[in-house]
Amino acid sequence: MAELEWRRLGRTEMKVRSIGLGCAFFGGNQSSDEDTYEGVRRAIGLGLNFVDTSPLYGQSERRVGLALEGGYREKVYLQTKTGTHPDRRYDYSADATRWSVENSLNLLKTDRFDSVLIHDPQDIEDPLKPGACLDELLKMKDEGLLGYIGIGVRDHGFHKRAIETGHIDIVLTFLDYTLLSQTAAQTTLPLAKERDVGIILASAQGMGSLAGPEPDDNQERRRYPGKEPVAHQMWNWCQEHDVNIRALALHFCLAADIDGMVMAGPANRQQVEEVIEAALDPPSEAVWEAFEAEFGIRA
Repeated sequence: MAELEWRRLGRTEMKVRSIGLGCAFFGGNQSSDEDTYEGVRRAIGLGLNFVDTSPLYGQSERRVGLALEGGYREKVYLQTKTGTHPDRRYDYSADATRWSVENSLNLLKTDRFDSVLIHDPQDIEDPLKPGACLDELLKMKDEGLLGYIGIGVRDHGFHKRAIETGHIDIVLTFLDYTLLSQTAAQTTLPLAKERDVGIILASAQGMGSLAGPEPDDNQERRRYPGKEPVAHQMWNWCQEHDVNIRALALHFCLAADIDGMVMAGPANRQQVEEVIEAALDPPSEAVWEAFEAEFGIRA
């Protein structure tokens, strides 16, 4: 039986599957305690071994904590984030960092995280100030409360600054390595490769633009200012050629030259199964050749 590829997550040496389980949608109204419980356990049953969440994601941490009871926590690498808890959002002080991580430990019913990401700073210097977020995470690492430290933010300049501290083991980048935009391939991805930093590619489906429903050009314009929308053209092409655009978008990211994984974001068991099924069924060479002829992009 086909299985997901094993990957190396940079210098962390965590051995992960090519797909990670992003739990943002498990925290919202489109999911429930039962959906999360079934979805997380089904994902683990199908081989996924990396779970990512955040205090920002509504009920996600609490729900995922319930799903990981009964020995399931020991089956996965578990990652959360700090800096965007709704009660102390964009607070990257040492006190807020420790408070946030300890709160996440409680909700997720664990005594240790495999990794914690600095989440969405508006100014990269805020978490990097002496005595602030990064220094506190390093203390918590020494205390055995977390294994590795990373950053999850869109700005490539922030990635560079964080990587250059020498303390960032993982970068989660989103929206800028997809069928719609590959700007991270000129900036963050090669730098991470050079410094042996693990990469997590999020938003493979362009935050919905490549998910299957007819894309909204205005949404794409907001996400990529100054760039002419192309998702609708890709969607039409896939409709005409009987190609699953979600699978195409996923496999484009799976083919990236990274030491890391692609983060999927399901909301229930069925969506988990659909992601894994798509990951195990790559588009044919003929499909990629035809897509490349039309759009100049291929895996």
